[in-house]
Amino acid sequence: MAHLFEPLELRGTRLRNRIGVSPMCQYSCSEGLATEWHLVHLGSRAVGGAALVFTEAAAVAPEGRISPQDLGIWSDAHAEALAPVVRFVHAQGSLAGIQLAHAGRKGSTKRPWEGQGKAAETEGGWSRVVAPSAIAFREDYPTPQEVDEPGIAAVVRAFADAAARAAQAGFDVVEIHAAHGYLIHEFLSPHANRRSDRYGGSFENRTRLAREVVEAVRRAWPERNPLFLRISSTDWLPNGWDVEQSVELARQVRLLGVDLVDCSSGGIAPNETIPAGPGYQTAFAEQIRREAGIATAAVGMITEPVQADHVIRSGQADMVLMAREFLRDPYWPLRAAQELGNAASWPAQYLRAAPSGVPVRVPAESIRPECAE
Repeated sequence: MAHLFEPLELRGTRLRNRIGVSPMCQYSCSEGLATEWHLVHLGSRAVGGAALVFTEAAAVAPEGRISPQDLGIWSDAHAEALAPVVRFVHAQGSLAGIQLAHAGRKGSTKRPWEGQGKAAETEGGWSRVVAPSAIAFREDYPTPQEVDEPGIAAVVRAFADAAARAAQAGFDVVEIHAAHGYLIHEFLSPHANRRSDRYGGSFENRTRLAREVVEAVRRAWPERNPLFLRISSTDWLPNGWDVEQSVELARQVRLLGVDLVDCSSGGIAPNETIPAGPGYQTAFAEQIRREAGIATAAVGMITEPVQADHVIRSGQADMVLMAREFLRDPYWPLRAAQELGNAASWPAQYLRAAPSGVPVRVPAESIRPECAE
């Protein structure tokens, strides 16, 4: 069986290990543009040895942001701002990933350290948010407008255009965000989708937007590059989206060109009861991998090297994506390799702190000619 530090091949792309940095909102942009914060934040995780480093959710339209300070990729200027981040990540031997997203009814809300609920226009918020149905996520959230079919078509085009810009910026992996109660997940879940047209009601109709976005992005995204789909494997609510529907969706999107399903859960409603604990979502990744015949990533309270290695060795998933643990320790993969007895190259600049005998990683552009001998 594979282990945590074995390479992973997806299409024409090779990941040096099975560890990825999950998308984590930083709420640190102006007009959606990446800043020096993103270069340092994401670059540090690449220095730390992760095979794949994802940006936070990048909105495909201004109204697709969660907060006014969220990252965007709705213009060429946004791609240009991200290109230096991509170059630095590549220089460390890592792959750069971007998560494309639309917040739907969860848009125009405050960033966490400024409170909860709707962001006023004086705070940078916007007056119009859209959703499959005019149902607010919570009473202090914006009441969305039900998006019509021309509006849905515009969303699909926005995802495709964003994927094309991501390719121009040099990203290696695109992930479509269809989880956590944002727009695509809102269409999937009966708790947010009360439509009676061809985008509501049956499983086929509720999954139509997800399939259309996948097809459009796959056409715009280079054939050699992997495409991921993040889903909420279950709503954790009765009569909602569940793992059986997730399996069927995974089967369908595999045929449309998705290479890996990133298996998270929840986020559709404020009254979910989630039995959170170490590795609490890995069973979803295992079931979807087994029953849909597609690669999966496990995510959620994976913190220890032995735990992460077990997920891979036992066949529960093909990758482990971590978020909060990478906030606590940007160099987690280097520590994990040492604990597990695997090789992982350390940056030459950190050689004084590396354990004896480990391989050294020297970014080519970091070597001055006078120091090359």
